[in-house]
Amino acid sequence: MSTNELVTEFLFAAEQGNTDALKACLDKGVDINATNRQKRTAIIIASLNKHYPCVELLIAAGASVDQQDQTCFNPFLISCLTNDLTLLRLVLPANPDLDRLTRFGGVGITPASEKGHLEVVQELLTHTDINVNHTNFVGWTPLLEAIVLNDGGARQQEIVKLLLDHGANPHMTDKYGKSPLALAREKGFNEIADLLIAAGA
Repeated sequence: MSTNELVTEFLFAAEQGNTDALKACLDKGVDINATNRQKRTAIIIASLNKHYPCVELLIAAGASVDQQDQTCFNPFLISCLTNDLTLLRLVLPANPDLDRLTRFGGVGITPASEKGHLEVVQELLTHTDINVNHTNFVGWTPLLEAIVLNDGGARQQEIVKLLLDHGANPHMTDKYGKSPLALAREKGFNEIADLLIAAGA
């Protein structure tokens, strides 16, 4: 079997969730971080397909959890973007690089805060030292995203409170100089405005 065929078989096994086939390819000396045309490794493919036993096997075998595909996905960022707490808990012990960026320049907690992934945000704030005040390419922190890009409902209020409790700066403005409090008021999110005021905004 050629190297290319072995890689194809390996990546297909990851897509299918076939741990036996993954092991067989590893025994034959496949490059564990080999990629397809989208620059996806076996662990990225397994992560996207929620094949957790495959993810576990690949981590144990030394797969890179930091390598990113064309769209900047890696297992850690996939867990944050897709609200996959199971995946996040598998990946965190492998010490992922928390500073890897999404295609919009956020860190993992940025999209999780924006999309209302409360349990993921909680896990990140409790078990990692991820930068809660990271600014993405459009000049927004996780706190600003949590306010501006969602509905201000109960989950978002909880996320805003968590962010503030874990050191989110209530004074960091967007690129137009608007503060979190001004933006919350603009959107009529009174409960969030109250949380910001309580945090010293």
